[in-house]
Amino acid sequence: MKKTLTYGFLAVTLAMTKPVFSQEQPKPLASAVETKAKADDEQEKKATEWIASLNLGDAGKEKRLTEVVATHLKAVRDWHNEHPASTVPAGINPVTGKPLTELDRQLIADSAMPETVHQALMSGLQRDLVKKQVDAILDKYTIGKVAFTMNGYRAIVPNITEKEEATLLSFMEQAREQAVDYKSMKEISAIFEIYKTKSEQYLNANGRNWREMYANYTAVLKAKKAAEKKEATN
Repeated sequence: MKKTLTYGFLAVTLAMTKPVFSQEQPKPLASAVETKAKADDEQEKKATEWIASLNLGDAGKEKRLTEVVATHLKAVRDWHNEHPASTVPAGINPVTGKPLTELDRQLIADSAMPETVHQALMSGLQRDLVKKQVDAILDKYTIGKVAFTMNGYRAIVPNITEKEEATLLSFMEQAREQAVDYKSMKEISAIFEIYKTKSEQYLNANGRNWREMYANYTAVLKAKKAAEKKEATN
């Protein structure tokens, strides 16, 4: 009799607890396909917003250009994700002799993306846009670094000449076009640093002293901040 009661009790207990266990099962994670589709939607939304900012008033052009930019954004993202820094062997920077950083290795990996990806972007933009409009889209990729950096040069270099400004601008435009093929802002900033170094070398080779100009500029800024702080406390 006891055995029968025990078995009966266990059967009832299991029957009662089974629905509870089934309800606590974790929900299945989104599939890789769904995740990719969501990521693609984000890139397409970004491309749509960038092209819309041009106010072209031409649905055909807007559609073509949105597809060009979205395709490029996805290609850059996919290449970056599929080629992490770990795919580049550790080694040294041949210029400095220092060990390659994580950022160095990621830049190397991403720089190996086929040139056709960049060519497709530029030819697609130039098909429907004038230079000023192309520049505006490239500025979207690089969050306006060209204008920001040029404003810095104008503030740092006393009586900057037209030739100096044109040369520095050409370096920054080269940086911008190259930087659009990199996914992270750290990488984009690193590309600009390459061309900032070229700019400083150009100034030094043409009668300027970059280190001295920059030191004078920062000294003026510090003095200005100190004066503002003193005035605020009075």
